[in-house]
This record gives sequence, C-alpha cells and structure tokens, in this order.
Amino acid sequence: MADGAAASGAGRQAGGHGIESLLRILVVVVLIGAIELLCRTGVITATTMIAPSAMARHAWEILQNGKFDKDIAISLGNIGAATLLAVVLGFIVGLAVHALPTLRTALEPLLASYYAVPTFIFYPVFIVLFGVGAAPIIAIAVLLAVVTMITATLNGLDRIPASLRKTALVLRLTPWQSAVRVKLPAALPYLFTGVKLVVAYAFIGVIASEFILSGSGVGYAIGYAYNNFENDDMYALMFLVLVTVTVVNILLNALDRRLQAKLRR
Repeated sequence: MADGAAASGAGRQAGGHGIESLLRILVVVVLIGAIELLCRTGVITATTMIAPSAMARHAWEILQNGKFDKDIAISLGNIGAATLLAVVLGFIVGLAVHALPTLRTALEPLLASYYAVPTFIFYPVFIVLFGVGAAPIIAIAVLLAVVTMITATLNGLDRIPASLRKTALVLRLTPWQSAVRVKLPAALPYLFTGVKLVVAYAFIGVIASEFILSGSGVGYAIGYAYNNFENDDMYALMFLVLVTVTVVNILLNALDRRLQAKLRR
C-alpha cells in the first residue's frame, strides 16, 4: 500500500509539472503572439521593434552565414568561465562561513544587502587590476553571481540532518572528507538551485559587461548594431540570447527535477 501511495503521489506530482509546463508555454505563446500582432499591424513600428518572426528568421540567417560566430563563442566562453568560478568559489566560501558561526553572524547582513550594490561601478578597478580583455568581464560576472551560491550553500548546509553529521563524526572523517562525502551530497538540491541562479547572473554579468568593456562578444555586437541602426542584427542577437537562456534554464530545471526525484526515493 505504501508503494501504491508513493506511486500515486509521484503521478500527481508529474501531472502537476505537466500542467505547469503547459501553462508556461501558453503564456509565452500568447505574449509572443501579441507582440507579433502589434508589430504586424503597425502599432509597434519597425524602427522601434521588428516582429518576433522576423527576429527568428534573421537569427537563423546569421547563424548560417557565421557573421557573429566569434562573438557568440567569446560570450559563451566567458559565461562558462564565470559560472564555474562562481560555483566553486561560492561553495568553498559557503563551507568556510558555515564552519565559523561568528563570521557568519557578521557577514549575513552584508550578504542580505549585497545586491543593493551596483556591481558595475567596479569595472574601472577591474580594468586596472586585470587589463582590457575577458578577465574584467568574467570578474564582474563572478562578483555578481558568487553571493547567490554562497547563500545556497549556507541554506543547504543548514538543512543537513543531524544524523549525517553524527555519522561523519563517528567515522572520524576529516573536514574535507566530511564536506565531499557527507555535506555535498546532502546539500545538493539546494546547491543546484544556487547553480541555476549563478548561470542566470553569469549571463547578465557577461552580456552587460561586454557593452562597456569589450570590443567583441554578443553584448558588444548588440551595442554596435544599436549605434549603427542595424535593427535586424540587434534584435536577432537579442533573440538568440533569450532562446539560449531559456533552453539552458529548461535543461537545468529538468536536471533539478530528476535529482529531486532520486533523492525522494
């Protein structure tokens, strides 16, 4: 009976996810359709915005002709580097802060108000420290993303069952062994939530930084197209960014659901 109840609960949960997915798709389709209609009827002029269908068509064309392949590769490389650095650094700092309650008490108010600080004001400092190139862009993205990983790590470690902590003590694991073998697996669902947010902030940090710090990358290409009134290129690149972020987010959410399902077994 317990197995039947568990299966029934899993079925209801899967059905709920299915309905949520359909509603999400419906909302997106309605919004895109409304914008398409407004553009096609002239309510939104072509000098203001081109229709989503035109964005998609031109995005496909620039992918085929390779006009912005180098810029796309540079941006994706910077986003990947920023994500990796923010996740690793955030997890390590989160472990250290969690192990030192006094330090955590002192830092938590700062972490809570961290995003009130306009991170991009530090770009002159990063240019002085790292020079012109990818390094200051990655540094800004890491600075923007790392705190969310620290917070996720702290939340995950707070929710580790006391029995697992006692098991680590009984087995006389070193702090490093305890972190890798006990704390990391137990806190993984919360850490994965942090990873999803890190990816989002990495996209924001890199693309936005490229507007002001770079002579290459998707952000730079969008800014260049805007300044030269090349609306087709500008909106096509924006469309590609939105599609990429959406696809990455869908994949991460799917992995998150599978992870949650495995942990509930």
